[in-house]
Formats: sequence, C-alpha cells, structure tokens
Amino acid sequence: MDSALQALNGVKQREDTVMNNATRIVVAISLLLVAAISMAQTIPEPRQSLTLQGKDITRGGVVDGKVSFDEFDELQIIGGRTAKDRRSVQQKGGVVSVQSGDPNVWFYDVDVVLFSDLDRDGYYAGIDLLFDADTTYVAIDVYAVLYLSYEYGPWNEYASTDDFTLFGSTSADDYIVETELVAGYPTGNYDILIELFDAYDGTYLASIGPEEASELALLPLEDSNLDAVTTGHTHVVVSSGGGSLGWFLLLGLLAVRMTFRLQAARLSK
Repeated sequence: MDSALQALNGVKQREDTVMNNATRIVVAISLLLVAAISMAQTIPEPRQSLTLQGKDITRGGVVDGKVSFDEFDELQIIGGRTAKDRRSVQQKGGVVSVQSGDPNVWFYDVDVVLFSDLDRDGYYAGIDLLFDADTTYVAIDVYAVLYLSYEYGPWNEYASTDDFTLFGSTSADDYIVETELVAGYPTGNYDILIELFDAYDGTYLASIGPEEASELALLPLEDSNLDAVTTGHTHVVVSSGGGSLGWFLLLGLLAVRMTFRLQAARLSK
C-alpha cells in the first residue's frame, strides 16, 4: 500500500514538474514573442514602388513597356515643407548657393489619374501622372524628380525620370510617369511636387506643386499592401518578415497545446 502511494506521489511529482516546465516554456516564449514584435515595429519600413515612364506609353496602369523597381528610405511624415521655387545647393568648401528657377522653362499643364482601388475604400495605389513643360529655347535636355507629401508633411522623393528633351512650346513632349505604390505608404491624403532639372549640369529649372495646380493636391493614396480585397474571413498568419517571428509563435502554440494536454490527462486520472 505504501509503495503504491509512493509511486502515485512520484507520478504526481513528475506531472507537476512537467507542468511547471511547460509553464516556464510558455512564459519564456511569450516574452520572446513580445520582444520580437517590439523589435519588428521599430525597424523602419522602406518605401517600394513600380514605375513606368516615357512619352509613348498608354495611360491606365503600370502594364506597358519597361517597369522599374524603386526603393527609398522610410516615409518622412514629421516636419515642414520647404519652398519649391528655390533650391539650396551645397557646393565645394561648404558654400551654400540658392538656385532660382530658369524663367525660360516652365510647366504648361499637368494631369493626374489615380488607379488600382481593389478594396473600393476610395484610396488608390496607382498614380498616373502626365505633365507638359515648355521652354523659350529651341531644345533643352531635362529630367524630373517627383515627390509625395503625406498629410502636408515633408516632401519624399518617389520617382525620377530619364533624360528627355523639351522642344520649345510644342505639346508633343508630354511626359508620363505611372507609379504603383507597393509598400511603405500609409493610407491618407498626399500632395505631389514635380521638379525639373537641366540634364547637362543638374541646374534646377522649374517646379509645380499643389499650390500651382489643384490636380496635385489631396490625392487619396495607400500602398498596394493595404489595398487588399477582404473576404470576410479571419486569417491567422504564422510566418512574418524573415521567419524568426513565425518560429517563436509556432513554438508558443505547441507549448500551450502541450500544457493543455497534460492538464487534461491529469484531470482524467
């Protein structure tokens, strides 16, 4: 009788030890999971986009011709916007010069069409931008740099063009830049700024933004990762990022399952 009681007590002690160890595993993995999530949230999210550009492309989506993949630093949302009609340029010796626009180059027209709103929430992942710049010169080679401002925050470059030529005041040199925002652009209202530079020496020539053209103001945008069609079903994603977070979560779920099974086995005796 005593030996049976001792055996039973030994079994219970082993069960208690297993339960305590399982509890420690669950707590440890939970702490690791929380730490991993906190660390992942502090990593800046790069901005990614796909861009198609040129004079002879069909408007309406990033589907024609050669598409480039662009990646930029995290979207800057805090701070003011600088003046657009002058450029401060750092020269040799630490001298800063202020460049004014060239009065011989200006923007004549600009147009924006938004596309790709799969979830129909009124925010688009695609920007179809057309602009027409003119000059008093017979011809001048230029390039453009495009910026986005989130909720009236700082300007963030999102695309740049190849070199192209302006021929006087003809309308035959309209330029189109189509961009699909892939990642790093939260849902909100954005403004667009276009700056034009001399392709020969990089001299700032002209700019156009929301103050000059209402078409470039208050554009409802979000990246395509946020523009997802929902089905009404809840999905649990185990793996994320590089995969380590998924492994922590998977181990945690296994530990919890083992704990419940041990408790159920103990209660059944």
